[in-house]
Amino acid sequence: MSQIRRLLPSLNTLVAFESAVRCGTFAKAARELGVTSPAVSRTIGRLEGHLRTPLFHRTPTGVVLTRDGSDLFAGVSRSFSEIERTVAELVDRHRSRQRPIVLSVSAAFATHWFMPRLSRFQARFPGQEIEFQLINGPLEGPLDGVDIAMRFNGGGDTETIVHPLMQEILLPVCAERYNGARSKADALLPAAARMISLSGSQFQWADLFAASKYGEPANEILLTDYSLVVQASLMGQGLAVGWFNVISSLLATGALVPAQSTVIATGRQCDLVMPRRAPSNVLPAVCEWMSAEYRDDLAAIRYRHPTLASEIGTLAGWSTSM
Repeated sequence: MSQIRRLLPSLNTLVAFESAVRCGTFAKAARELGVTSPAVSRTIGRLEGHLRTPLFHRTPTGVVLTRDGSDLFAGVSRSFSEIERTVAELVDRHRSRQRPIVLSVSAAFATHWFMPRLSRFQARFPGQEIEFQLINGPLEGPLDGVDIAMRFNGGGDTETIVHPLMQEILLPVCAERYNGARSKADALLPAAARMISLSGSQFQWADLFAASKYGEPANEILLTDYSLVVQASLMGQGLAVGWFNVISSLLATGALVPAQSTVIATGRQCDLVMPRRAPSNVLPAVCEWMSAEYRDDLAAIRYRHPTLASEIGTLAGWSTSM
């Protein structure tokens, strides 16, 4: 930088020079720079005098670069473009940390998976705010105003970027205290079974686990929000179909236990989908953080239920050695 200052009368002379080349006249460059045309002419004259060579041919209709002017413009243009790109990246990086990240997820996921680890998110992404666009019902819908969306079979097109999370995995769960249930698989008795069901779900106990030794429970609590289904199960009200992408941390802490050893992969892929228009560099890092959190949950589940954890890891598409 000190050498450039010795070689040039002022860095502003390069700004005026670059603008004059692009605009084609000193008058237009002056309007762009917010100064007068004579001021631009004097600045260019200072640069030419310092370099001891004319940079422009002055014509009645404007200015044309000389050979030396063309050589200088090539270097200045490259340098200015690189500076502009770097500054734009810094601005985007700063804005991405300040602007809230909008997650499109289910209320159950936000309540039972994300909020318990909010402090870890804040430690990993200090100063980063987050907002939730909560979905009641199937995880679907447009990505308008959304940065990251949890979707099943999110696919991929020219407008989106997909971060595969896991296969959709279901298992029957309950609170450990429910009817004296223990953390061992297959601990409940058929006669004691009460089902907490999600109204309108395509995955019901009768379709998934009726062939098990429990059959169809005689009693059923029907709820319209999966967050309430999980909450009722946590309170010891009965059995529930557990979506692993929602309840992984509850299994990891022992708040919920597997009601039996059956684990089902539906064949659907649980994805994190981002619109390509999103400028933030932090979004892929958030997706990676979520993936790592699931793997940490699985490691904790392995301590409590090693066989179950291995099966979940295999079905989810994760390494069984993790």
